[in-house]
Amino acid sequence: MDPACQIDFYVLARPTQSAGELACRLAMRAWEQGHRVLVRVANDEDARRLDEQMWDCPAGRFVPHGRGGAAADAPVGIETAGNRVPGERDLLINLCVEPVADVNRFRRLLEIVPAEPAQRDASREKFRNYRALGLSPETHPMG
Repeated sequence: MDPACQIDFYVLARPTQSAGELACRLAMRAWEQGHRVLVRVANDEDARRLDEQMWDCPAGRFVPHGRGGAAADAPVGIETAGNRVPGERDLLINLCVEPVADVNRFRRLLEIVPAEPAQRDASREKFRNYRALGLSPETHPMG
């Protein structure tokens, strides 16, 4: 396990806050800071939805991205479990309910915690999982 992996949980306060929009803003900020970003989603429908959001979120901006194998050269890649993005990435934004199994592959891991109770429970489990691996996740409330 790479002890340098920094894990941050971004906790949404209201159900009206969008995990996808926050993922777009975080991906934009990370890309602007020189990171090679990977956003992991649960399925093809979530990948399609996030792909659409990245064309204009944050408002008036474009997150340079690609999906699956087509994302090899894109600064931000979107992957699903069955459609992995090739190449090295140093920052992962996880939008899946499962913890990241290959966390040592990244220098940073960003988890977005939706306001819905079932998804919060899954995020709590992920937090415990990462702590059991000897990592020290941080939390950040998103008012």
